[in-house]
Amino acid sequence: MRAERQAARRAAAAARRRQRNLIISSVVAVALVALGAILLASKLGGGSSNSVIAKASSSPKADKSQPPGTCDYTPSKTPAAKKVDLPPTSGVETKQAFTVHLKTNLGLIDIQLNSAAAPCTANSFRSLVHFKYFNDTPCHRLTTQGIYVLQCGDPTGKGTGGPGYTFADENLKGATYPKGTVAMANSGPGTNGSQFFLVYKDTTLDPNYTPFGTITKGLDIIDKVAAAGSVPPGDGKPKLSINILSARFEPTKA
Repeated sequence: MRAERQAARRAAAAARRRQRNLIISSVVAVALVALGAILLASKLGGGSSNSVIAKASSSPKADKSQPPGTCDYTPSKTPAAKKVDLPPTSGVETKQAFTVHLKTNLGLIDIQLNSAAAPCTANSFRSLVHFKYFNDTPCHRLTTQGIYVLQCGDPTGKGTGGPGYTFADENLKGATYPKGTVAMANSGPGTNGSQFFLVYKDTTLDPNYTPFGTITKGLDIIDKVAAAGSVPPGDGKPKLSINILSARFEPTKA
């Protein structure tokens, strides 16, 4: 019996590790495609048209140190899923908090952005909202086993779309992902784009995903989506469709 219990614990631990590794696995798959495309670039003339992480002229590094109020955004060689301008790179807000209102087909989800801890991420997110990048886009991925997240931010709905630029990670030191966290999806250090995930239940992840906000309204909506499950079960497209109809932001009221 003891051996069986030990085997069961090892199997459960392995399952948890697999689920943690699943975060943004669809984008990781695109990374492999992009790598192959890069290797063949001299013959094919370009990378994957869907890739969020097509090789840029200079790859940003995780937690890259920059002067306060400045950010770097590196254009990708692949086109944006929706055309947007690059976010501002100077005069970036580092103190003022902002609230983003995501109007969905199931109700309103509010996110308070943490400009102090993740100024370049919050700046990019506000820029994408400004350019209506998230309007009429699906939350394309729900995970209900091992990790508990709803992933959004890809206009294509395939988990491969991005804004046409990447930027460095922030706020990773000691990062945790309790219920209500909003963090960036990525496929490795410095590959942030537009995809993000909403944590609806305390989740254990390595500190590799920039936490940049907190859900202040609408967790009940995400719980409802999670309760309906996904296809395939555990990690896939939400059975209960949730779409961002429009988004706007404003300074957070004291």
